[in-house]
Amino acid sequence: MTFRAMDNAPWTDFLLNPRRLRGSDFLMRWSQGVWSEERLTQAVNATRRYVALPYGPSGTAPDNDVRAFELYFERLEKAGLGHLKRPDLLICRAKDKGRVDSVVQALGGIPELPFTPEDDPRMQDLLAHAVIAVECENSLWRARQMPDYASPLTPQKRLGGRDGLKKTAVVPTIIIKEEDRQPLKSWQKTRKIPIHVWHAFFDEAYGISLADAERLFARGDIEATEQVFQAPGGATTRKVIYKIYYRHAYPLAATIEEPKLIADSITDKNGHILPYVRFVGGKARLSEQALTVLDSVQEEP
Repeated sequence: MTFRAMDNAPWTDFLLNPRRLRGSDFLMRWSQGVWSEERLTQAVNATRRYVALPYGPSGTAPDNDVRAFELYFERLEKAGLGHLKRPDLLICRAKDKGRVDSVVQALGGIPELPFTPEDDPRMQDLLAHAVIAVECENSLWRARQMPDYASPLTPQKRLGGRDGLKKTAVVPTIIIKEEDRQPLKSWQKTRKIPIHVWHAFFDEAYGISLADAERLFARGDIEATEQVFQAPGGATTRKVIYKIYYRHAYPLAATIEEPKLIADSITDKNGHILPYVRFVGGKARLSEQALTVLDSVQEEP
């Protein structure tokens, strides 16, 4: 939604380089993203068959200190890694946990992974133990309460008769950004590790392999959508995204213990207080279908 009558927010006068702290909405969404990654990591680790560890910058960035947040990305830029696209999580077999922990410790711990080039032999050792890599997305919705949750796919004229939903359907989807497609495909090809996209909602989560998503795009089952994003200063940007119906995906996880919503705030270096809501706690259980997907990834001899 665009609120055309809204004045500019006063905190947009202040810049945090190289990133702009975009206010309470950004803080809430960043916190939600970190929380959803942590919840999915907990669900994977609870299987005792697989372990998940943060690999991209979002999982290790500070989320409660503006200056620390700024310095984190300044360091990432100085390392020449600020514009590289890496998946958010690596999923490894539990039997390899000892070796994985040893490599991570040698690299200086999980917080150092985003700052270490992938051509480092230790990083290559770590990546050699990954079953899949995961790109995480999240939405602030209860999936089962969305109006078209139970609607079946039916032939759609705009899709050339292929099965889909009406354009106005409100249904859980897995989102892939056009700007991320080529970087993720390049990473997958270079590292020879299949990428899956996991999308977490408040009550459920769904997954799909990047390869399966690309097949849906190529066949015309899922069409590109242009989305308009409103910046705090009033400017708008347009991004192309793909919204994959959850019926094309595999059930990934279900919430078994809901999180608490906690009011919080941080104060930037200019003394401005930025309030936001963050998610704390909660548990999810990985589905049998997700375990089947992980089990089906062949282990090299």
